[in-house]
Amino acid sequence: MFNKSVMLMAIVAVLSLVGCGDNGADGPQGEQGETGGQGTAGTNATTDLTIEVVGRFATGIYGKSAAEIVQFHKASKSAFAINGALNQIEVISLAALGNTAVANPVADQSLSSQAFTFLSTAEVVYNGENQQITLGDANSIAIHDDLLAIVVAAHNKTDNGAVLFYRLDEQGVGSFIKAVKAGALPDMVTFTPDGKKVLVANEGEPAKDFSVDPQGSLSVIAINDSIPADLATTINLTTDIRFSSDLLSAQDYDSDAKRKTLLQNQGVKFASVAGTTVAQDLEPEYIAVAFDNKTAYVSLQENNAMGIVNLEDMTIEIKALGYKDWGDHQLDYSNKDEVPMLKSVNGLYGLFQPDSIASYQYKGATFVLSANEGDAREYIYSAEEATCTAAGHQFDEGDCIAYNEEVRVKDLKEHFTSDLTDLYQQHGGKDGLGRLKVTNVLGKIDSNNDGVADKFDALYAYGARSFSIWDQSVNLVFDSGDDFEKISAALLGEHFNSAHTQNKGDNRSDDKGGEPEAITVGQINGRQYAFIGLERSGDLFAYDITNPFNVTYMAHYNNRDFSTSFELDDDLDNPCDSNEGMDCTAVGISGDLGPESIKFVASGDSPNGQALLIVGNEVSGSVTVYQVKAQ
Repeated sequence: MFNKSVMLMAIVAVLSLVGCGDNGADGPQGEQGETGGQGTAGTNATTDLTIEVVGRFATGIYGKSAAEIVQFHKASKSAFAINGALNQIEVISLAALGNTAVANPVADQSLSSQAFTFLSTAEVVYNGENQQITLGDANSIAIHDDLLAIVVAAHNKTDNGAVLFYRLDEQGVGSFIKAVKAGALPDMVTFTPDGKKVLVANEGEPAKDFSVDPQGSLSVIAINDSIPADLATTINLTTDIRFSSDLLSAQDYDSDAKRKTLLQNQGVKFASVAGTTVAQDLEPEYIAVAFDNKTAYVSLQENNAMGIVNLEDMTIEIKALGYKDWGDHQLDYSNKDEVPMLKSVNGLYGLFQPDSIASYQYKGATFVLSANEGDAREYIYSAEEATCTAAGHQFDEGDCIAYNEEVRVKDLKEHFTSDLTDLYQQHGGKDGLGRLKVTNVLGKIDSNNDGVADKFDALYAYGARSFSIWDQSVNLVFDSGDDFEKISAALLGEHFNSAHTQNKGDNRSDDKGGEPEAITVGQINGRQYAFIGLERSGDLFAYDITNPFNVTYMAHYNNRDFSTSFELDDDLDNPCDSNEGMDCTAVGISGDLGPESIKFVASGDSPNGQALLIVGNEVSGSVTVYQVKAQ
């Protein structure tokens, strides 16, 4: 029989030896390990973003682009804004800008300006000789340190324009340096981050009657010791186009026809009159530069594409942006119901077609932001019927149509496949989906296999009603989807998708929605934010984009009073013409209309010590300064 007492005594004996045995001497101290490297500083997550108006300048000129492109000059503590109505630059002092929100942001006029006028003719070097250019409208400005660049179209917009360079003093007064010849209709200008180059997007739009159609191009102007070169290097959209695929050789794109076929096959949209070349059809819109100063990106809006510019060998590669599937998102496609009504539509696609773009870095790589406004090709002008038909154009109720790709969905219904017909009826017919404006150059198929595309089996609308983030190879990383319309509908209710010419909700749903137009990026408290302005509705959105693969919506602001009544028409010579039924009486107290551009000012450069947003509003002719605080 097992003896439990014997077993217990054995265990006690063992424990006694373990607990009371002689402890040996401690060993010597080990060597100190090497100190680890400094860790990377983290960034605090932002839980809230406060946006408030701290100052506003009003020209009192409505519907004439009296406040368009804006910039900031640190030394003079001034905002610079193009006043297209007077063809001058407004220099708006921010030296006394406070930290407190203004009492009445929609009607505030606490800021004032001094006019900066520039040359009406310019002498440039061309083919080794001096040449005089008669100048027209200023289209864009850029400032780097104390160097100001102004791009001005020629008086005849299809001729080559110029870049005017000025040295700014501490009061923002400019001393003329020189003029440098650019391409046809220079529309946007920017400096590389190091200030050693100026880049110009030459849009090259055709004349209204399409009698002349210049080539789009890019101009690159070297800056040495703050002095611009006499001549620009031109990056053309013919022989300077490259294709990086190893599956192609130079012989595969050594003619215009070959280049066009390759670009069309990858999805670049071409819409123009027969015989238009690639360079005539591509119209550079906006430029953003990578922080290494070696690469730039240019939006080709109407073509739904983006160019990657190699600033070392002066070549460009063009990438199609693809399409947005509205079956996966929701949009309001009709203005007839006059209420927010968002639905998904299979078979409907959006063209991204960005206007403004911007760039920033994440883990050393460049990412490009785009405001996906959308734009159609339409060239319609006034002419007598005989003159119109003699030019080979279509005459329709007083309008001469040189080219127009834009149609309403209802106008294509006779050419739908059966599936698209069912979709059309499912989504309300002529007063529903039928109201949406789409392009007539995409979505056609050859239903009879006779070699002729005769039926539409899909629809393609202008713009994506969003902002996107693209990687350095122009692959889509993020898109805000249907955020803008959902948030605006929730916060503004019946006023969402208003036009910028009157307070009428749902007015732009059949077009491109609120139309994302302006975009900028800036850092606050170690985090990166994107700020996007919607041209029509006036909404301002903010997103945390610190990690482009984990983007967060942060804030919405709309500096507009929707309770007022006004109407103007910016297509009229006098947008406020009472003889045409217009009434601008209440515009001055209605807030900001038509945000066209946004400039971010970091807190370290800001006159009031806070991060700022400077917004140019072309329809209300106002420049609004917002203070942005992250908590």
